[in-house]
This record gives sequence, C-alpha cells and structure tokens, in this order.
Amino acid sequence: MHRLAMATYKIIGGDRKEYGPVSSDDLRRWIAEGRLNGRSQIQLEGANEWKALADFPEFANALAAAAGAAPEPGTAPSPANAEAWSNQILAQQPRLQIGSCLRRSFELLRADPGLLLGASTLVWLVGFCQFIPVLQLAYQIMAGALYGGLYLVFLKRIRGQPAAVGEVFDGFKSSLGQLVLAGFISSLLAGLGALFCVLPGIFLSIAWVFCVPLVADRRMEFWSAMESSRKVVTRCWFDVFGLVVVAFMPLILLTVFKNAKISANLFSGFGDVMSTGHMDAERLTRMISQALRTGLEFGLLTRAVLLFNLPIAMGALMYAYEDLFGSRPAPAP
Repeated sequence: MHRLAMATYKIIGGDRKEYGPVSSDDLRRWIAEGRLNGRSQIQLEGANEWKALADFPEFANALAAAAGAAPEPGTAPSPANAEAWSNQILAQQPRLQIGSCLRRSFELLRADPGLLLGASTLVWLVGFCQFIPVLQLAYQIMAGALYGGLYLVFLKRIRGQPAAVGEVFDGFKSSLGQLVLAGFISSLLAGLGALFCVLPGIFLSIAWVFCVPLVADRRMEFWSAMESSRKVVTRCWFDVFGLVVVAFMPLILLTVFKNAKISANLFSGFGDVMSTGHMDAERLTRMISQALRTGLEFGLLTRAVLLFNLPIAMGALMYAYEDLFGSRPAPAP
C-alpha cells in the first residue's frame, strides 16, 4: 500500500505527448474531472511498458466512480459537473493550428475513405429534404441529431475506434432531444443575430460550432454545451473562424458568387425599371423568375460541392474539437 501511495506515473496526453511524472492522487483527480479514462495510456515510473489506465487495479474505484453510467462506445465520459469541467478546459491554454487540423483530416480520410465518404454521403443525401417545402422545417429541427451522429463517426476514427456508416443515425437513438435543441436553438439565435446585424450572427455561429459535438460526445445538456463551446471558442475565436473559412472555402466562394449574381440580376432589372419610369407585371415576373432559377441552379451546384467538401471539413472540425476539449493533462511543474 505504501508503494502504491508513493508511486508516480507518466501519461500520454490527448496531444500524444508524454507528461509526468505525476502522483496517483493527480491521476484520481483527473479521472474524476473526466480528463482521463480507462483507455488513457499510463506508465508506472521505472517500468518499460505502457498500459491502459484500466489495467491498473489501484484506479479501478476511481474509474468506476467517474463512469457512473458507462458512456456508449466511442464517446468520452460525461462530465459529472458541466460547469466544473468547462472551467478545467478553460484553465488550459487553447491550442489550435489550422494547418494541422486540415492535414490530419486529409490523412484520416485517406486512411479510411469508404467509411468517412459513405457516412458523409448519407448525411448529404438526407440534406436534399431542404428542397422539399413540406420537409424544410423538419430537416432544420432534426439537423442537430443527424450531424451529431456524423460527428461521432469521425471522432471514433480519430480515436482509433471502429465505426460503421449507419452510425450517422445514432444521434436519433440517444440524446435526441438535447441534440435537436442544441442544433436548432444555436442556429435560430445565430440567424436572428445575423438578421439584425451580420457580425453578431457570424460571432455566434462560430462560438457555438462545437455545441452539437459536445452533446453527442459528452452527453451534455444543450445549454451547458452551448455555453461551454462559447467560452472555449471565444478565447481563440479568430483561429476557429479561420479554420471554418478555410475548411468550407469551396462552399463559401460559391455562395458569394451566387449572391453576387442574383444581386446583379436584380439591380439590372430595377435599373431597366428606373430607365423606363414604370414597372409592368411581365417584367417583374421575368425578373423574379430569373432570380429563383439562378437560386435553384446554384442550390444544386452547392449540394454537389458539399459532397466533396463535407468529409474534409468534418474531419478538420473534429480534430479542432479534440485539441480544444480533449483530455490534456497539464505538464508537471
């Protein structure tokens, strides 16, 4: 017992770097805080072998207490206290490198293209519901659950765990209500912010970008997830914004071009009206019809671009999520 109490350990952190030595009390505290789990790689100082934390019997009680209700495979342990866990994350120095997230996403896709392209394509196909008027609202409401499942597929592969294409629908099996609320409420509030002033809408969209992954992965309540995402992202908002812009660059450029073309057509139509001094019904109908046709054509083109953009963007975002919210034991003084 005395040997165990005095034992020290080394740890492989979430960034795959080695930390330590740390005491057994430190490990138990990090287990309770959700920063370590049974799969974390630990080495007893003086030994040569790295083992999973669950293989050390002296931490069995701490792992059992922290687990409570065991999380589903592929998900991280749920924090017992969301605010305390968020404060622990905020105590760490934020670390996000846009190039690294994109590079690792390309490597992940290259290593398992069938799964990641298949899961992304399935979500992409469901997204065509947006073009059916009676299903538009239903899709907007359920998008959080759909993307929550897609985030989990990517997180499982990032963590080296098996996954299947059909698991994109796992968001409908657990935490459905919280995922729906997280996705819909964050989109609604960000949209309202953009309606009154563009900048607040952009800020909130980026600040809440990880709220759905937090609900899906950590089983957090939707408002706690939104607050945790906002607090963590705010400290490196421009980095996250840059990652989103670069990851979704093809879609962003296409959207800007679409809006510019529609605006040009409308201004041209109104210019003709101003030059003639009157607006006839035929000209108005033709102008509106052209704008709608342009919007539909670009809408379909946007969906085609999204099919290729989505896997890389999802991978980059989930690597950023792991870098910001994953277990990262602090180095010993």
